Amino acid sequence: MYNISELVIAFLISTLVAFIVTPLIRRIAIYFDVVDKPNERKKHNGSVARLGGLAIVIGVSAGLIYLQPQHPHMLEIIIGGLIIVLTGLLDDFFTLKPYQKLIGQFSAAIVVVSSGLVIDKVTMPFVGQVQLEGLGIVLTILWIVGVSNAINLIDGLDGLAAGVSAIGLTSILIIAITDYRIIVVYLGIILVGSCLGFLYHNFYPAKIFMGDTGALFLGYAIAVISMLGLFKNVALFSFIIPIIVIAVPIFDTMFAIIRRAINKQSIGTADRKHIHYQLVEMGYSHRASVLIIYGFSGFFGIMAVIFNSATMLTSLIIIGLIVLGIQLIAELSGILLNGQQPLLGSIKKLFRKRQKV
Repeated sequence: MYNISELVIAFLISTLVAFIVTPLIRRIAIYFDVVDKPNERKKHNGSVARLGGLAIVIGVSAGLIYLQPQHPHMLEIIIGGLIIVLTGLLDDFFTLKPYQKLIGQFSAAIVVVSSGLVIDKVTMPFVGQVQLEGLGIVLTILWIVGVSNAINLIDGLDGLAAGVSAIGLTSILIIAITDYRIIVVYLGIILVGSCLGFLYHNFYPAKIFMGDTGALFLGYAIAVISMLGLFKNVALFSFIIPIIVIAVPIFDTMFAIIRRAINKQSIGTADRKHIHYQLVEMGYSHRASVLIIYGFSGFFGIMAVIFNSATMLTSLIIIGLIVLGIQLIAELSGILLNGQQPLLGSIKKLFRKRQKV
């Protein structure tokens, strides 16, 4: 059983440490000129420190020191985390090229895989457990690298990446509690706490950004703890659950790749077509756009929790709702042919009618 008081203390330690350390990190970032300056894509006012992710890492470290969780793969997970943090720090200080960041991400993923922590099987309806064998190693590396980049790409508005990560991690935490996966509960509680402690300083108008240090670290952490918990459960669609948990950043990233391929652009080309930028372009305020995406993330998180223990019929109904949510993301990302937005258009008409009434 879980020691509730121990978990509460760990949560408070991570939250308070991240909260207290963030202003100190901000001063350090400003001193070394590690700041984001406004440009065509970044519309914030003035220069903003971008080393905040280091505060999240310190908060998580404090929680780890208190809990001291034991797990066969913990050493390699920590080493991989250090590699990903170092990669983020180097990018925040010196702006690495995309391939250089990928080297760091792949290195961290390979360290994790070398420990034996691999997505080795998935559960499918009517089939049962499917052993992935050698394919599991490739899938694991791609999962860690892909999720790390997905969180990084959605880090475009104040408080967005930290909030979406906290929501996704909370969903994983709830599932881990019901499935009695202690290591995931321990890691989840301190990660959520650190995100919330940092979010106080990062929410609009942000005093500090998390930078690649935070975004890559959170993506790495979400990928790893989902492997420790979500891929290991016995749900009918076990392989779908981790995707649902962070559906917003995953599908926003997928649609960005598709969009750039259609427009014959490099995959690494930056643009303002991500879902968060599109909401701002539609006239929503910065804060409202972030809260809308929080709502999306919360919806997918709730669906994942229900899906985890759902019957076949319930699972199919949830999949239908999830498909509608994904279609909304696709419409906001602007990848549908001829610019059609049937679902988004219907929602807009419904709100207009209510406003007239």
